[in-house]
Amino acid sequence: MKSKARNKPRRSRPARSETLQQPAESGKIRVLIADDHVTVLEGLAAIIGRQPDMMVVAQAADGREAVSLWQEHRPAVTMLDLRMPVVDGIGAITEIRRQDASARIIVLTTYDTDNDIYRAIKAGAQGYLLKDAPREELLDCIRRVSAGATVIPPVLMAKLAAGISNEALSARELGVLAMLARGRSNKEIGTDLYISETTVKAHLRSIFTKLNVLSRTEAISVASRRGLVQL
Repeated sequence: MKSKARNKPRRSRPARSETLQQPAESGKIRVLIADDHVTVLEGLAAIIGRQPDMMVVAQAADGREAVSLWQEHRPAVTMLDLRMPVVDGIGAITEIRRQDASARIIVLTTYDTDNDIYRAIKAGAQGYLLKDAPREELLDCIRRVSAGATVIPPVLMAKLAAGISNEALSARELGVLAMLARGRSNKEIGTDLYISETTVKAHLRSIFTKLNVLSRTEAISVASRRGLVQL
């Protein structure tokens, strides 16, 4: 009888590492990162992965992949660039927030125009940082956004406030401004938009007033700096 008892198979138990790992990871901030530059992705993954309270659950190379991976992993925080192929950052933010209005998103980009900041915040981003931000500022932003805060550095907030305080250009004025930036003459702008030269000149006067400029060159410069046109 004793021999049979010794030969009785033991009930299998999970490995000790498995039982300890799950509780540790369950309390971490799960982060999805998206950027079309591999070096940026690898750098962010390394920085975030070294934090005891964070983990990278997925990495995306474009906005469409970011949305797909967000649907799969439902991270606590999504960090993405504005300029990405297939679907850009604004498109990705809009789609993610359409599926979950409580999704927490941080924009990490090189673009700091008031228009870029405004579009990102309007789409639903709770954080906006530049890629040259110090590492501790980046990590602090992830933690604060994860906790429900909105994080925009004071210098960027000032740009956003300045842009909002200026009278907005109409869709038609933005169209005229875009063609102006491409070097089109008043006559060419009128022909392309099916309006008279007189109407074009009226739009330009309004644009100059709203941008507080005196010339076409200055208007293009200010518009580019604010992110209203891309040269």
